[in-house]
Amino acid sequence: MNEPIQDRISWFPVPPEDELPDNLRGLFRKARERVGFVPNVFRVFSFRPERLSAWFAHYKQLHEPTTNLNTAEREMIAVAVSMANGCLYCLVAHGAALREALGDPVRADRITLDYRRAGLDERMTAVLDFAVKLTRSPVECSENDLNRLRGLGLTEEEVWDVAEIAAMYNFTNRMASATGMIPNDEYHRLHRSS
Repeated sequence: MNEPIQDRISWFPVPPEDELPDNLRGLFRKARERVGFVPNVFRVFSFRPERLSAWFAHYKQLHEPTTNLNTAEREMIAVAVSMANGCLYCLVAHGAALREALGDPVRADRITLDYRRAGLDERMTAVLDFAVKLTRSPVECSENDLNRLRGLGLTEEEVWDVAEIAAMYNFTNRMASATGMIPNDEYHRLHRSS
């Protein structure tokens, strides 16, 4: 096995796991059980443990699938926003999550790198166009953007979710950039075969 490219995962101090509150040690344990490692975002955000707890609770709520916005589509929003922001951590981590959700690593990588050329349908392209517009030029967003999503079958709650997921990833991308967060090496290898 190759040595990690970089050992330092943040420009901020990363607290030792045994110094964290019980709830966060439990979160780390569950991550190890589910994916085999602790995502560096948990380690980096644990610099402010109470805020990691709040961020993770919000993250979990936003990734609950609904009738017209499934798990893969929610991950597509994450990667489209992260590509618009050039966020290394989220592109790598959520690119892996999208590969898992789709079960098609080539399609997932195409969506991650350029969703406009990935053969998505009109509804999903509109969802991602709105998420990117909210990222790049939020002052230009209008009710017409929301009406387009409603017209393509999303419920009021799902339209809200699109906006909230995009906003949450804008926050997370900026924190990843501000902290110098590096993705786990493991993410690069996950879900590469179909």
